[in-house]
Amino acid sequence: MIYRETGQFKTSYASDQQLFPILQDRVFVLGALAFAFVVVPFIASDYLFRAILTPFLILSLAALGLNILVGYCGQVSLGTGGFMAVGAYAAYNLAIRVPDLNLLVVFVLSGLCAAVVGLVFGIPSLRIKGFYLAVATLAAQFFIDWAFARIKWFTNDSSSGSVSAPPLEIFGYTIHGPAQKYLLVLAIVSLAALAARNLARGAIGRSWMATRDMDVAAEVIGIRPLGAKLSAFAVSSFFVGVAGALWAFVYLGSWEPLAFDVNRSFQLLFMVIIGGLGSILGSFLGAAFIVILPLVLNQLPYWLGIPLSTAMISDIEFMVFGSLIVFFLIVEPRGLARLWAIAKEKLRLWPFPH
Repeated sequence: MIYRETGQFKTSYASDQQLFPILQDRVFVLGALAFAFVVVPFIASDYLFRAILTPFLILSLAALGLNILVGYCGQVSLGTGGFMAVGAYAAYNLAIRVPDLNLLVVFVLSGLCAAVVGLVFGIPSLRIKGFYLAVATLAAQFFIDWAFARIKWFTNDSSSGSVSAPPLEIFGYTIHGPAQKYLLVLAIVSLAALAARNLARGAIGRSWMATRDMDVAAEVIGIRPLGAKLSAFAVSSFFVGVAGALWAFVYLGSWEPLAFDVNRSFQLLFMVIIGGLGSILGSFLGAAFIVILPLVLNQLPYWLGIPLSTAMISDIEFMVFGSLIVFFLIVEPRGLARLWAIAKEKLRLWPFPH
């Protein structure tokens, strides 16, 4: 009975087209945001901020960007880690070469740099699709890795190839504690999720989905696949670039090109597939699954009092993790977001969920 829509009448188009038409959804989202902004900073430990919450939010932002490209526009990409690297190194060079630039402006400009690179490597999508496009974006990943490892200008002539982010300072205020970093990332991710939600509901989002479903039919009804595909690459790369800058500046602090290798691209693709293609919520659910589950599996033998070696725990963690991924894909190929949607539908029809 809690999720029933009885008595919720819409008296205008604006009320019918709002982000969350159902009152319960609005209350839940506002309550979750209030809890995340107000309560979590006071009750969470430094370990929770550093190991779980901050990486979860940043990877959610990267998965959100990839979901725009793969889930909404249907363009397979295996170069997401490279676009994260573009955002990270663009932010680093902007910060050290223009030291008076505001940090928020640095993050935005780093996202724009990644968007430009995404546009360049998105051009092959106009002629190829499917696995061929995946190979083209994988080539972009390798090329970006090579560029940042070999061209010393990007690393400010660092002999080791490792670079360190400057102090986080916004409007004269230095951000140094784990809770403060968490709040910064949370605010940016919340704004990005709101922007992505509105883009997906608008004309540009409909053009993405029409191109995804059948690009020939989309062109017949007046949608230009050129604009739809390139805009998806640009917007996706922008979000991923900002996520890369946050990952480097807020989470890592110091990094090298291997921090954004092809394994990162596959990790983000797994997040999108497990969480749910074409779903904003699925990006967050997939990131939570990928970030939290390995930590739980690693600590489970200790909690159960089972003496196992570190190597054995690592092997079991990989086996269980892979088995769970296969299980979820078999039970619900449309991801965790679809399971959540089914649960809401059952609540709306309760006690007759059939």
